[in-house]
Amino acid sequence: MPSMPEPRRAVVIEDDPDIRGLLVRILVKQGFEVTQAEAGLPGMEEVRRAKPDLITLDLNLPDMDGLEVCKLLRDFSDAFIVMLTARADELDKLTGLDNGADDYISKPFSPRELQSRINALFRRRQPSVVDTAADTAAASELERATEVQQSLLPQEDVRVDGYDVAGVFRPSRSVGGDFYDWYSTPEGLHLTFADAMGKGMGAALIAATVRAVMRSTGQGQDLDAAFASASSTIAADLDSSNSFVTLFHARLDAASGVVSYVDAGHGLALHITAEGSVHRLPSGGPPVGAWAGSVWPQSAVGLAPGDSLVVVSDGVLDVFDSVEKFTESVLAAANGQVSAQSACDAILALAPAETAEDDVTVVVVRRLSAPATA
Repeated sequence: MPSMPEPRRAVVIEDDPDIRGLLVRILVKQGFEVTQAEAGLPGMEEVRRAKPDLITLDLNLPDMDGLEVCKLLRDFSDAFIVMLTARADELDKLTGLDNGADDYISKPFSPRELQSRINALFRRRQPSVVDTAADTAAASELERATEVQQSLLPQEDVRVDGYDVAGVFRPSRSVGGDFYDWYSTPEGLHLTFADAMGKGMGAALIAATVRAVMRSTGQGQDLDAAFASASSTIAADLDSSNSFVTLFHARLDAASGVVSYVDAGHGLALHITAEGSVHRLPSGGPPVGAWAGSVWPQSAVGLAPGDSLVVVSDGVLDVFDSVEKFTESVLAAANGQVSAQSACDAILALAPAETAEDDVTVVVVRRLSAPATA
């Protein structure tokens, strides 16, 4: 029998326990055997022991500077090194010095962006092998995944008196787990916006499960209870596939303009006022499926006449160097647009199709300045 290929190994060197746990989950999902360390010295010892293929290395460690750790690692390891930094000014240090790192990424980072960076590194190392049968099978699966993903999107526009609502979705070449869903209610609107980790059919099927579960919550429970019940059901499926999903779920009360919402690790919903200011709604907890026993508090934001709720996927965030630049650019794109659809189109254009490596999804809910007329 042919021998099984050696598993890829990774070492995560990161002092923040939440970020360290998320990195471990992402790498395990990509097929790595992962070990971890909280500081530079034990991290180097772990690299000596594990002989990994990949190292993620925080720039700010409690015992040593990450750049110094990187240089020392290069004395005995040829693993790919991806450095993480939380401060924009540190990017100059990483790009301007010959520090031995293979790539760097700034916090907060998108799990899908990190996956893409890692895949790109390993493609450099591996020679291309043409396998027509495998390529054909992969193309067939991609086509099926695309069909599943497209089927999750709303088939009809949603109409809410006094509001203009629109959404756009552009899949990437590899098909991810993005989707949005909405439907009218007697009070206004239900909106779900989600991103299942992964690519291809696996991500599409997880997204389909999430959509079905979130639809089943219906009108029977308040938002807190509905989301707690739905997330528990979703987490059981995610655990078996070693995956997780970021999720923004909201209910609009049209009469008052109040949007009640739960944000599970998404963090890319913006409140844009009629005056042109912008506020990014904070995430209320980790992605669903990331940590057992998580709870997500309900929050609310009020839409005054002329205000908009804008929710986007990390395919847009990935274009920018920082969350601040992303927020400013989305505001500039959406501000002054004549409709929710034109705002969606302008935001979509921030991530051109020829360069985007991830799905790009945008939903805009705009409260009209005056009541809609027939």
